[in-house]
Amino acid sequence: MKKLITICLVAAMLAASTMPTTARGDIYVVNYNNGTIGKYTNSGATVNASLVSGLDYPTGIAVSGSNLFVTNYNNGTIGEYTTSGTTVNASLVSGLTAPTGIAVSGSNLFVSDITGTISEYTTSGATVNAPLVSGLRSPYCIAVSGSNLFVANMNQGLTANGMIGKYTTLGATVNAYLIPGLDNPSGIAVSGSDLFVTSGNIIGEYTTSGATVNASLVSGLDGPYGIAVSGSNLFVANMNNGMIGEYTTSGATVNASLVSGLSGPTGIAVTADVPEPATICLLGIGALSLIRRKKSEFFVRKGKRE
Repeated sequence: MKKLITICLVAAMLAASTMPTTARGDIYVVNYNNGTIGKYTNSGATVNASLVSGLDYPTGIAVSGSNLFVTNYNNGTIGEYTTSGTTVNASLVSGLTAPTGIAVSGSNLFVSDITGTISEYTTSGATVNAPLVSGLRSPYCIAVSGSNLFVANMNQGLTANGMIGKYTTLGATVNAYLIPGLDNPSGIAVSGSDLFVTSGNIIGEYTTSGATVNASLVSGLDGPYGIAVSGSNLFVANMNNGMIGEYTTSGATVNASLVSGLSGPTGIAVTADVPEPATICLLGIGALSLIRRKKSEFFVRKGKRE
């Protein structure tokens, strides 16, 4: 009976070793005013408020694996850094006019320039197509989903004349006026078949086909620029009050001041929660080793008695 209990205990421990735990994701935000990237947990705790410094009016940020890609509006460059803050190449791409938004898809970067273009580069810095799309109206931010690009056009600051345009990743126009009549849209995030757009002081929800779900999903924000979606939550960078707010994709407020004290936050990127093997795996292995040792000691004692 004792042997059976021991075997069952070990089996239970080994089975439990395959159960995952969850590592919370992180928030990366660029601060336009002081030229930094800050890193925070998606619970709002500060990891490093100046993870990267010395940037030149950064506006957009994208994360891919362990790398961050950042647009510098003033000096016309895209910089690459690790998520730990190490500089990979501060001028991965240079010679741009006024880059703003950036999105990554596989090994490609798509970058909007406020002068009216979208260009494509590899994550190694090689030019694929510059410009991929031209003739836009002050495109500020960009999101990619599958083979489609969604671009928020501020339309040179004219109230209620901003729009979301839809293009393929090959540069073909799907609908340049997919969502018209927006108030200077400055942030866009895509989740499945939904688009979340910051404009004026609200977040609006639309489908990727252009239908309105809720034009005022969240209201009362203070200069929202960047927006990112992670699971069922939205994270929004409010440039005016220096805060990151968290909301559900249904519009409920989780924490309107999740992170505060920022310096003109614009672009934001969030990494998803990641399952990790449970540490109980080590306990299971340790228990098995202990049982084997006890078993050996038993036979040694038994042999001496015999």
